Amino acid sequence: MSDPSLPASTTPVQDYLDRPTPGVTVDHLVIPRSLAQSMPLRWQQVFVGLLADLHDAYAELPWPDYTVVPSRWERLVDLDEEQLQAAGYVTDLDADGQLEYRDATDSAVRDPERHKVLAPIDDPLPRAADGRVEPRPAAPL
Repeated sequence: MSDPSLPASTTPVQDYLDRPTPGVTVDHLVIPRSLAQSMPLRWQQVFVGLLADLHDAYAELPWPDYTVVPSRWERLVDLDEEQLQAAGYVTDLDADGQLEYRDATDSAVRDPERHKVLAPIDDPLPRAADGRVEPRPAAPL
């Protein structure tokens, strides 16, 4: 039997973010501002307190500015020219006149039908300027 006074894990943030979670990469957690600002008031108060503690604790680090690009894993053959370029790929005709996909090192992609890349997309989430995004009701306890 486990001791309820001991934490279930000493790495709960890592445990949570290591599973498939929206807005999570290996190195970053992205929280859309429109959704954060739409949380119930109590959640926002707790969230702001946690953010303030985080920023205070790590204020001496040289925080960079970030650019967040909404992206999705897509098959190479489904991308338009703009997406291909942003993902670092180009198309050309090979010696037989067939369409060929090349990566940033100018190497031909062997199976473009199955090759998936992280490609920029239009952001499907509302912008913060669009106003409140009504959350779905929480499941009953």
